[in-house]
Amino acid sequence: MQHLTGFAPLAVRYEGFIVDLWGVIHDGVTPYAGAVEALCQLQAMGKRVLLLSNAPRRAHVARAGLRAMGIADALYHDILTSGEATHDLLRERADPWFAALGRRVFHLGPERDRNLLDGLDIDVATTPEAADLVLNTGPDDERSQSALADFEAILHACVASRLPMICANPDLEVIRGGVRVLCAGALALRYGELGGVVRWVGKPDPAIYVPALRSLGLPSGRVLAVGDSLRTDIAGAKAAGIDACWVLGGIHHERLQAGGAAAAAAEAGLDPLACVPAFAW
Repeated sequence: MQHLTGFAPLAVRYEGFIVDLWGVIHDGVTPYAGAVEALCQLQAMGKRVLLLSNAPRRAHVARAGLRAMGIADALYHDILTSGEATHDLLRERADPWFAALGRRVFHLGPERDRNLLDGLDIDVATTPEAADLVLNTGPDDERSQSALADFEAILHACVASRLPMICANPDLEVIRGGVRVLCAGALALRYGELGGVVRWVGKPDPAIYVPALRSLGLPSGRVLAVGDSLRTDIAGAKAAGIDACWVLGGIHHERLQAGGAAAAAAEAGLDPLACVPAFAW
């Protein structure tokens, strides 16, 4: 793994880039220092950038959020979210697992993620007992954003109703404005421990990279994935046969302050092509 001080040396080696959002471009509140400039530099070089996020919401909603942070549409080619992929799977029902699902959905998550269900032939159930499946987009507005124990009762109720769970965000946690908060992945992991059936949509599943590469119009060998999470971004790129650059300033920042990036990657069974302190030129 190459230890680089900036992203510029990698930019000349690839034609396309699959870049994570949370932990690379922004912290959920504001862009990281240097991230917007890096996008500008890639655009000036004629590179194609696709933003690939495990955000459990539609792509147009994520795009609007970027605009609100001052990140213009022109700075990237396309955006794909796990929420958009989940929406497509529920709409098309071509995947056998999704084809077998019922139409009554219990949503476990905040109201702001309800857009994932827009335009779908489904009924929203208000209780697990009235549902055929549970759509998990993360901690809801009624419980703690950081205490997994607060979700035990609702997860047990879903298991008791034998609801298959769709996890629309495989991340376990993110850092929002300097504070670690739970994501849907943490709830899904616990649901599996309780005996529930979970279908994960998003990184590190290599399936999410198929539409990403299609949108870029490039083969995997000419694309570099950029992300901060070993478990999702770097492992996902490896599963998809794509080179990866690990951004150390995101989710693993606290652990890596004293160094040890190579050891952490090796412990995870991963060997990214390079690492950088931040997504900055």
